[in-house]
Amino acid sequence: QALQTQTDPWEPFNRAVFRFNDSLDQAVLAPVARGYQEYTPTVVRRGARNFFNNLGDVWSTANNLLQLKGRNTAEMTLRVVVNSTLGIYGLFDVATAMGLKRHPEDLGQTLGYWGVGSGPYVVMPIFGPSTLRDGTSFFIETSRDPMLELADGDARTVLPVWRVVERRASLLGAVRVIDEASLDKYTFTRDAYLQLRRNLIWDGNPPDSEDVPGKDPVPGLQDDGALQSGMRFFMIKK
Repeated sequence: QALQTQTDPWEPFNRAVFRFNDSLDQAVLAPVARGYQEYTPTVVRRGARNFFNNLGDVWSTANNLLQLKGRNTAEMTLRVVVNSTLGIYGLFDVATAMGLKRHPEDLGQTLGYWGVGSGPYVVMPIFGPSTLRDGTSFFIETSRDPMLELADGDARTVLPVWRVVERRASLLGAVRVIDEASLDKYTFTRDAYLQLRRNLIWDGNPPDSEDVPGKDPVPGLQDDGALQSGMRFFMIKK
């Protein structure tokens, strides 16, 4: 109980924001995502997903470099170059076909890699679960989003909205699994998010510590790819 209080000292506020986000998702985002999934041709959706992933790979490349992951940095650099040229601005994922793997990393992971603590758990309006460290990192990265740097006019509004809808549509089934997997959706989401972030920062091999948020396994998360994908929905840039 003490560790939970330390991890989530703002729980009353967080629960209120969580309820708001959940209501917004059910009323607006999920219905729009279902319509998008049903009426948008698969080839268009795949191209959009590849395009957004390629833009995200720019930040991932920088964060791999900041974490001194030389091989991953080289591979991600090649991915961006190949997909931006041969893949026509990332619409086609030529790099994966060539055997170049994605190594997603964000600024929150980089700060965690260098020992910056996660800070309190916080639920951000619209954007969902985070921590003080990851939330701050998210807004820093968003302010320098390559998509916003390159786009102008209406595209600066349309593209970010399209990215969110595409991501939500791709996870309709996964989020449904989360809805069915927990009696207290807030607690499940919080614990699963903290565990997933900890695993990402430690590349799947976190140290065994008694007093670290996210240490205790969340039932179903480790073995269920749908649940893990559902949690990744909240890391919208991924």
